[in-house]
Amino acid sequence: MVAAGFVLAGGESRRMGRDKALLSHHGRPLIAHVAGTVERGLGSKAEYGSGPVAIVGHPDRYRDLGYRVLADMHANCGPLGGIVTALTASAAEWNLVVACDMPNLTEADLARLLDRAEASQQQVVAARGPSGEAEPLCAVYHRDCLPVLTRALRAKRFKMKEILQELDPDLVDIPAQSLANLNTLEEWLAFEEQPG
Repeated sequence: MVAAGFVLAGGESRRMGRDKALLSHHGRPLIAHVAGTVERGLGSKAEYGSGPVAIVGHPDRYRDLGYRVLADMHANCGPLGGIVTALTASAAEWNLVVACDMPNLTEADLARLLDRAEASQQQVVAARGPSGEAEPLCAVYHRDCLPVLTRALRAKRFKMKEILQELDPDLVDIPAQSLANLNTLEEWLAFEEQPG
């Protein structure tokens, strides 16, 4: 199995009031922390042709972080546009896609998703949190699902949870804490006050 990793940072962070991807976490930008976790999670499955992890977002904002940065080909289309951008650019069959605001994800969480993808017959393997729903921004997408995603994009159907249901994902239980994302300054401050 060969896989690539992508961290999505295309949102406007309106509720945070600033670019959450660049918030300082242990002395480096949050997005660099998440990208490092993705890279370690890929481990030996990483596709190294153009670097195992890329950021999908504004190149001017993220170019100095040491990762390849892809401009979102479908700006203002939500995460769907970022995922289509990632799969279009990828040379790998399997592609791990993670949101930039999930700092509690571990490499073990991501390795479990990739291991399931290697054995799965489905085109998507997604994390499942305590709600029982698939998490589209912590998932492994096979490039063969690109036509379904592209059709949804053309039809202006941007709700990833609905599109994921069509793809009938294989689900892997991931702890709720790992999937917690940060959308507001209050959530960020509470997260930063946690020990460790």
